[in-house]
Amino acid sequence: MPELPEVETTRRILEPYLLGQRIQKLLHSDPTRYRRTEWAEGRKVLGTSRRGKFLILHLDKQLEAIVHLGMTGGFRFEPHQHTRVTLHLPRTTLYYTDPRRFGKWWVVEAGDYREIDLLRRMGPEPLSQDFTLAGFKQSLLRTTRKIKEVLLSQEAVAGVGNIYADESLWLSRIHPERPADSLSRSEIKKLYEAIRAVMEQAVEAGGSTLSDQSYQQPDGEPGYFQFSHNAYDRTGQRCKRPGCKGTIVKMVVGGRGTHFCPRCQRL
Repeated sequence: MPELPEVETTRRILEPYLLGQRIQKLLHSDPTRYRRTEWAEGRKVLGTSRRGKFLILHLDKQLEAIVHLGMTGGFRFEPHQHTRVTLHLPRTTLYYTDPRRFGKWWVVEAGDYREIDLLRRMGPEPLSQDFTLAGFKQSLLRTTRKIKEVLLSQEAVAGVGNIYADESLWLSRIHPERPADSLSRSEIKKLYEAIRAVMEQAVEAGGSTLSDQSYQQPDGEPGYFQFSHNAYDRTGQRCKRPGCKGTIVKMVVGGRGTHFCPRCQRL
């Protein structure tokens, strides 16, 4: 957390407050975690975008401010006890909060991602035309890694994290420990379609807010996709698939808690 739907929701809410505004001050006390932010001061925000789980502010003078929210990062319109960065704009002030301090900021020359390795090697966006069935199939069939690990790596498709990997695998009836190269063509097609469907629904719902409240929208509202979860965080509950009498279980795959139905997602 946050994953693509949460970051995209954040971007859409913040964009009207950022476009055309000149950054007056970027205040923080951790130059190691929030790098070269002084470059952004005095620069105008020309646009916003998102790449996987990265939020990108496009600035004049060919600069970009890149934000990775980590596990608990987010923006607020009011000061917060865990505010780490304060962004002063002419018409408003934004507060970047991060209780666990895993998030990072970089200000770089546009397109220079040498120090952000994940951003350099990231795969196509799941809701873009660049995410093709042929390309996805090629990525999966050339590796023996477990399919859950492949999805989390961000190389086959961008922005799919723990929640949405579990949901996509459940929807396509694929066990999270299946070697990626063992999937049939029809299974890859089902997974491809499931990823797109899950991401579309999650973005529309504003992402997922879990019981720990680690993610909220900038205005303090929660996301609502958690009410549509079929697998994630449903350990011990009955599988929602019609006709299935299985129970959702949890195990660890690739170091991440993983939720699935062993009855309809067989290994």
